[in-house]
Amino acid sequence: MFKSMKIPRKLALSFLIICVSAAAMMGVFFTNITAIRNASESNNLSQDIHAKTLTLETSLLRQNSQMRGFLVTADPTYLKSYTEAERAYDAASGELEPLLTEPSLRAALLKSRAATLDWRKAWGDRLIARVKAGQRKSAEAEVRAAGKAVLTSAAVLPLRDIRDAEVALIAKNSASQQAAIAAAVKGLIIGGIVLIAIAVTLAFGLSRLIAQPVSRLTTTMGDLAAGKNHLTVPDLDRGDEIGDMARAVLIFRDAAVAKEAADQGAARAEAEQQMVVNTVSLHLSQVAEGNLTAEITRDFPSTYGAVKTNFNAAVIALRELISSVRGSTVSIRTGSVEIAQASEDLARRTESNAANLERTSAAVIQIDGRLKNTAEAANRTAERASGTMTTVADGRSTADQAVQAMSRVSDSAKGIDSVIEGLDKIAFQTRVLAMNAAVEAGRAGDAGRGFAVVADLVSALAMRAEEEAGRARDQLSATQTDIVTAVEAVHKVDAALADITTGVSDVNELLGAIATDNQAQSSAITQISAAISTMDEATQQNAAMVEETSAAARNLATEVNGLSEHAAKFNVGSPVGAAHRSSQARFSGSVKQLPTAAVARLVRPAADADEWQSF
Repeated sequence: MFKSMKIPRKLALSFLIICVSAAAMMGVFFTNITAIRNASESNNLSQDIHAKTLTLETSLLRQNSQMRGFLVTADPTYLKSYTEAERAYDAASGELEPLLTEPSLRAALLKSRAATLDWRKAWGDRLIARVKAGQRKSAEAEVRAAGKAVLTSAAVLPLRDIRDAEVALIAKNSASQQAAIAAAVKGLIIGGIVLIAIAVTLAFGLSRLIAQPVSRLTTTMGDLAAGKNHLTVPDLDRGDEIGDMARAVLIFRDAAVAKEAADQGAARAEAEQQMVVNTVSLHLSQVAEGNLTAEITRDFPSTYGAVKTNFNAAVIALRELISSVRGSTVSIRTGSVEIAQASEDLARRTESNAANLERTSAAVIQIDGRLKNTAEAANRTAERASGTMTTVADGRSTADQAVQAMSRVSDSAKGIDSVIEGLDKIAFQTRVLAMNAAVEAGRAGDAGRGFAVVADLVSALAMRAEEEAGRARDQLSATQTDIVTAVEAVHKVDAALADITTGVSDVNELLGAIATDNQAQSSAITQISAAISTMDEATQQNAAMVEETSAAARNLATEVNGLSEHAAKFNVGSPVGAAHRSSQARFSGSVKQLPTAAVARLVRPAADADEWQSF
């Protein structure tokens, strides 16, 4: 059936098969490129939302920690940082709201914003205003009494829901992007192989159906021109132009045989036949050499007019086929170059995204390290405060012991006072007795004179004892006054130490809260760093896949150039067109080297997966 088909139809069918195959391959590749572009745009949006949500959470936690620092120290530096965090939160919240198209995520953002404004009104701004008004102690007491009510969990948790949703969406888009890239590479490789196979098959088939029969006819015409009139003419059963040419050659042979049988006929007929045979043989040789412009322009006798017409029709049809093939190679080469350039642009954009993710990951790691250092410093400060509280407690114990000792001294002084009072009474009674003895001695006269002297001495000694008791009482009174003063001073010292203990305890609690907040921020940033590292790895793998796609596109362009070179060996007269001239050069776009991490991941062996699953 295919042999009976006319050459223009054969050429049209071949061209249609090539065009349909190329269009199908380009359609599949365009669909995959569109899917990759959509996934990349969605990933970029999700990463932007994730970054802004992280900014909101960090700003909110920063407001909480700076407010606590201002309550502890009343340092204006904390207030300045609190104001900066407040402005950063408001700006990021306003930028994030238009990006959230999902109603649940937008509702979570609005819920977080409302909770933040309530927290500022109820705690942050109000407590800062109280500290500015000189009520720092009462503000600290209120924070301690509030417990968990002063925390910003109600505003932070909706933001974490948004971040978790965006991380899941990023993972989903990355999986879709990788699947689209893998499908594009497979489609490009399979399509290129199929297209090349079709082109080679068609070239082989057309050569077998057109070029080889033409060569056989050329040989037959040469033998016929050499006088071999009893030869067999091939391809007489074909229904196309080559069959017409074969039947025309059969006519030549029959005419030659008839001429030979009729005693060589007339010289003119022989000359005409020889001219026709030589002309057709010459043009068939030119066609076999690739010159498809070798149409017969020489006038043939009317008997051989059909030979000239059929030969020229076959050459024209063959020339149209080769021209169509060359035009198809131009179109395919142009599409391959565009695909390769699009792949190169996508590779560069993917590599740029990978570099941005690497820098973001490094910055987040630095922030994580600084927060950990801050948490460790706060813990060390809390430990020092605990040591100070222990020292103050020891001082209070010592002060209590001193108070007790002075109380015992005061009690002893009271006892001494009683003893002095007793001695005073004894001295008074002794003096009274001395006076009585002196009176009795006076009554005794000379016999009692010595006893009177002794009575005077005893009276003087009693008076001296009264004087010494009075002085001891005065000294003891002064000592008791000093002891009371010392006891009051020690009580004041104990009260001051109690205040110091309370203040240090409050500072210790606030430092513990700051350390807890910093540890929570460090944990959140560690999770964010891990997520960014995962996204960076996926982006590096995407860059490697795009590089594979670009290489496949370049290989396809090279194969098409080879096909075009084979088609260019045929001389079809006029050039294919401006598009053919503009696309003669092969694709020579430069490709940047992939990052080392991407290359390492690309060549990493997989023990339980094939080479496509390793991506």
